[in-house]
Amino acid sequence: MRILVVEDDRSIAEFVAAGLRQEGFAVDVADNGVDGLELCRTQPYEAAIVDVMLPRLDGLSLVAALRRAGVQTPVLFLSARHRVDDRVQGLQSGGDDYLTKPFAFAELLARVQALTRRGHRAAEPTSLSLADLTLDRLTRRVERSGTNIELRPREYALLELLMRHPGKVVSKTMIVSHVWDYSFDTGTNAVDVLVHRLREKIDKGFEPRLLHTVRGVGYVLKVE
Repeated sequence: MRILVVEDDRSIAEFVAAGLRQEGFAVDVADNGVDGLELCRTQPYEAAIVDVMLPRLDGLSLVAALRRAGVQTPVLFLSARHRVDDRVQGLQSGGDDYLTKPFAFAELLARVQALTRRGHRAAEPTSLSLADLTLDRLTRRVERSGTNIELRPREYALLELLMRHPGKVVSKTMIVSHVWDYSFDTGTNAVDVLVHRLREKIDKGFEPRLLHTVRGVGYVLKVE
């Protein structure tokens, strides 16, 4: 899943982005409200983390502009302001949650996960399955034929993407947009390496083979 972080404090932005990436999210970062607004209006995000005090356009105005434009991306506000009135103002401007600084990353992660679950509750199940392969999106547990499969964050993100589109070819571009951030070097073979690692874990020693390559197009998860 893809998250946008709009934060002008570089140390906080890097801390949050690094933590989210370790948890398997793809993360884009903007350091001002204008760039954050443009990204959120033109790119699909599962959630946005927005600082209230931003240069060029403050966070409250950013989110209000998104809502006027019909963009319903869930937003978690970050702010050093602790007053009840400040939190109320953030929620009334269109925010979905409000977290005061300083904060523990574990709490931020839990709030982001709650927002993304809320956004998909009506559309997507909490578990995915194909043949004897299962993925629990809440516990992040993956099993095949009852055997637990340990996946790294990007391997998990790739598998979840493929399992959300069973039988459909997923292009390398789509994989990059979901697993890496916008700074990814498309000239590398990182996607092929990642697919190979995932195939070794979910297909090696199991039948039938599920992860297939469609040369020149992408990859597909299906039973043949």
